[in-house]
Amino acid sequence: MAAKGRIPQSFIDELLSRVDIVDVINRRVALKKTGKNYSARCPFHDEKTPSFSVNPDKQFYYCFGCGAGGNAIGFIMDYDRQDFPGAVDNLSSLAGLEVPREEISPQQQIKQERRKTIYDLMEKVASYYQKQLREHPQAQRAVDYLKQRGLSGRIARDFDIGFAPPGWDNLLKTLGDNDEHRQQLIDGGMLIEKEDGKLYDRFRDRIMFPIRDNRGRVIAFGGRVLGDDKPKYLNSPETDIFHKGKELYGLYQARQNNRHLEQLLVVEGYMDVVALAQHGIMTGIATLGTASNTEHLRTAFRYASELIFCFDGDAAGRKAAERALENALPTMEDGRRIRFLFLPEGDDPDSVVNRDGAAGFQKLLAQAQPLERYFFESFHSQTDPSTLEGKARLSKLALPMLQLLPPGVFRQLMLDSLAERTGLSRHALDQLLDDTKPASPTPETSSRPPVAPSTRSTKKLVANLPSTSRDPMLFALAMVLFNPRGAANQHLALGADETSAAANLLSDILKLLNKRPGSSTAMLLGHWYGQAEYDILIEALKTIALLGPELDDEKAQLAFLDTLSHLDTQKSQQHLRQQVEQLREHGQLDKAVSDGYAELSDDLKQQLLAIQQLLKHKHQR
Repeated sequence: MAAKGRIPQSFIDELLSRVDIVDVINRRVALKKTGKNYSARCPFHDEKTPSFSVNPDKQFYYCFGCGAGGNAIGFIMDYDRQDFPGAVDNLSSLAGLEVPREEISPQQQIKQERRKTIYDLMEKVASYYQKQLREHPQAQRAVDYLKQRGLSGRIARDFDIGFAPPGWDNLLKTLGDNDEHRQQLIDGGMLIEKEDGKLYDRFRDRIMFPIRDNRGRVIAFGGRVLGDDKPKYLNSPETDIFHKGKELYGLYQARQNNRHLEQLLVVEGYMDVVALAQHGIMTGIATLGTASNTEHLRTAFRYASELIFCFDGDAAGRKAAERALENALPTMEDGRRIRFLFLPEGDDPDSVVNRDGAAGFQKLLAQAQPLERYFFESFHSQTDPSTLEGKARLSKLALPMLQLLPPGVFRQLMLDSLAERTGLSRHALDQLLDDTKPASPTPETSSRPPVAPSTRSTKKLVANLPSTSRDPMLFALAMVLFNPRGAANQHLALGADETSAAANLLSDILKLLNKRPGSSTAMLLGHWYGQAEYDILIEALKTIALLGPELDDEKAQLAFLDTLSHLDTQKSQQHLRQQVEQLREHGQLDKAVSDGYAELSDDLKQQLLAIQQLLKHKHQR
């Protein structure tokens, strides 16, 4: 017989439309009217001045201090520590509604159980590892290693560092006491299942570093080996709650220790982050087993306006810096700053701060190169700016990269600097840039409603945001979340290589709104509650909260259409670059030019010239 389980989405939408979030929260936290909204001291973290805001019109709450946010159901879950069905039952009683349940099959019920949140269990895993560091008979090896690296018990506690003892089934025996917990440990990446069905611990004989998301929840682990096993560092695999391409180790601790972050240091590993914190530098963050990508940098820029990359001074460090530079350029909105620090060969932040102390490390930080200086100096080995040929080569190498910069004052200043270095006029450079743009708009762009009249108001809205909150995709999400009805009949066509979580979420929301055009802000939040995308929506709520009374439904709709147009333009430029690379890889471009260039049309010749300009950058780097 089928079981009764799932609460229909239609009922959740009706419930959220009937309850008032101000009433729900005010029963638990004393709210004070401040303008159109309500405020209070946040119930989710200690604070002396109110940073917790409730928006009665859009039915959401957001805390500027800890980043908590959501709708009425989410608040009940977090404040009363209830699961989703319990929170719905609670609110239904308040609204005088009876909760219906859909019939689900046994197979669906099993799947639903397996997809229950694993956050609580992952917290227990972290506590288990911490206990092993204190009590396990072989823990002294781990303690000695940490002391040797200059870490104190206090900093180990602050970062919840633990110890996975030797053995294949320590965690399995301790926390895998039933089928549900074993499955959750597998889903969380903590257990590995062999082909024969046997299970064993993923992490063994390692120092354990819990990885927390921006709400402080344990989502994964990194482990540093104590013996001779390989790899030296092992990270959790990708899971439903952990996506290494967007998470940053140490970011949660940096935010907790710095109410107003101005600067973040991008370092290589866990020990660098913790060692810096040991010496009072609580701004270190690290990627998780992968090079820093644009998504990482956009995340970091939401909390600080300056990033400093710390690299080794060897060839590998220089190579990593080149990759970081290319990934950084699309994020360089006006008001942001990036610098590059190259440490002496053989050093890393861990060794420098332990040898020279915080003052010595800060002295090195003061010498970090601004992005603009490193950008042009990176071409010195390939160009000779004292010759005409060298200047021409510099322009060919630099222009395609400068095209990655978002529109703004910084982009214009970088082009001015290139003009000065090459002797070209700005008009000539602008012409070269125009030659690389697509000849005609894509079908998606041409079908977009005209938005030019609203551009000025959109720029005014964006100008009211801090530089850390100006990511175009996140801004578009915020505008949709504020006024869902204003996004009716819109779509976002994603390329096959689009990996941005925010872009995928925006696309999914627009598809949902086409099916359910009457959805509200609270309903959208409820639809994604408990999923990885929810954290992105909370960041979008922050943008809305920052704009305050400046934002209304009409402005949000116009700003959303403006931003879609901007994203379309970016996509068209990216599509052209991809086509160029494909033509070169198949030799079609060189063949077209060599076999019949004189017979080609003027338009095609101009397109080929633009393509060649892009290709020379790719193959001459």
